[in-house]
Amino acid sequence: MPVKNGKEYMERIDQAQPEVWLQGKQIQGKLSDHAAFRGLIGTQASLYDMQAAEEYAQLLTYTSHESGEPIGLSYLQPKTKEDLARRRRAMTLWGERHFGLLGRSPDYMNTAVMAYAAASEMLAEADAKYADNMRNYYRYCREHDITLSHAFVQPAVSRAAEMLDDGTIINTAARIVDQTTNGVIVSGAFLLATQGVTADEILVYPPASFLFQAEDNPETFAFAVPNNLPGIKWICRESLVGGESAYDYPLSSRFEEMDTLVIFDHVIVPWERIFILGNDSLSTRFFAESGFHVHAAHQVCCRYVAKTEFVLGIILSIVDALEKNGSVITEQVTEVIVNLETLKAMLLASEAGAQMDHWGSMRPDLKPLWSATVIYPQMYARMMEIIQLLGSSSVIMIPSEQDFGSSGIAPYLSTYLKGSGMNARDKTALFRLAWELSSSGFGGRQQLYERFFFGGQQVASNRLFQSYTDKETYKERVQRFLRDL
Repeated sequence: MPVKNGKEYMERIDQAQPEVWLQGKQIQGKLSDHAAFRGLIGTQASLYDMQAAEEYAQLLTYTSHESGEPIGLSYLQPKTKEDLARRRRAMTLWGERHFGLLGRSPDYMNTAVMAYAAASEMLAEADAKYADNMRNYYRYCREHDITLSHAFVQPAVSRAAEMLDDGTIINTAARIVDQTTNGVIVSGAFLLATQGVTADEILVYPPASFLFQAEDNPETFAFAVPNNLPGIKWICRESLVGGESAYDYPLSSRFEEMDTLVIFDHVIVPWERIFILGNDSLSTRFFAESGFHVHAAHQVCCRYVAKTEFVLGIILSIVDALEKNGSVITEQVTEVIVNLETLKAMLLASEAGAQMDHWGSMRPDLKPLWSATVIYPQMYARMMEIIQLLGSSSVIMIPSEQDFGSSGIAPYLSTYLKGSGMNARDKTALFRLAWELSSSGFGGRQQLYERFFFGGQQVASNRLFQSYTDKETYKERVQRFLRDL
């Protein structure tokens, strides 16, 4: 079947009816009608509509060699540098549509499952069926335009066994509790399953145990399942949608991605959906050597660029509205411009330095991409600070849409809150946008999400340091200089 459109995406989500809990109550009815989800579902539907639009179809899709139908370009295994550029242009189009605010837009996991499938032969070390399962799952996702979420992390309590006073050891880590002819039975909890209930399926791949390095460890597995299997429960955090008014809440009303704790309570995972089972060493190596992080980081860097462009647009608009000027203002705005151009250069450098890997994929150069994931959380926090510094009290004094509809106070607002070349209503709309991005609950979640998106500062820094292959070259250059003194 060809790529789906927005209507088909929405229908799939509504028909799935997973078990979703929010604020202590199980959600009944269509998710697309629920205040916590309808804005995000509508935004994501617009991304899928782009695939079918004549002006974007050639840029967002390619022809399946199996079905002859158009399929999403983010599923393409890149064989050349031009393929990487095509994928970048496609991911940029989606990134610009959601302004980089969707950390789990569908192209993220499309890219990931492609990388896993390309390296699937590695899974045959354990059993050829696991390699077949991975390839078949990639084909299934690609040919049916599956919206995929993932969960890699377990709650802190699940990461270590607890010993009770009587010597009994309690281990709450997710595990295989039994095996049947139909599949394996999984129990445990995972987070942070962002968009888990607004996707069709979830890929579960917790890190392998470094304690055992065993080939029969029940805590080591990787699989993918629909999000509505019996026994799967989704427990949502508090919704950050501020309210019904898109004027008052321009971002949360459209881009609030729900994060969830997903519970597997004796869930039967079919054998054909198992990719890794019980093999710590293979799980660790496959996660590292498949190239998943590199290909995903290419998509992430496209999102970084789109988001930084959006932030720069907000900052420039604030400067105009408040008639800000002076060397300090110029320095702050220029700092954001440098951030943007640095990210653009890193993205292009990753493609220029790309090389064919042993899985037959043109893999982007990881050095600039890893560098981007190290510096962006710092960049982003600073850009939010700049919005607050430039906007100052205007980011706080933000009347609501209802205030402008009140005859008793609207004339005062129109008189005293107008900006340079802007009426009061338009100026307030700008600063409500600035507030929601930089200072609201939605904005706080965005900043926290960026901080830990690729594993936190220590993890990201270690990833770059350990993979940076030029260290010895530069050290030797210094040694040659010293020898010549």
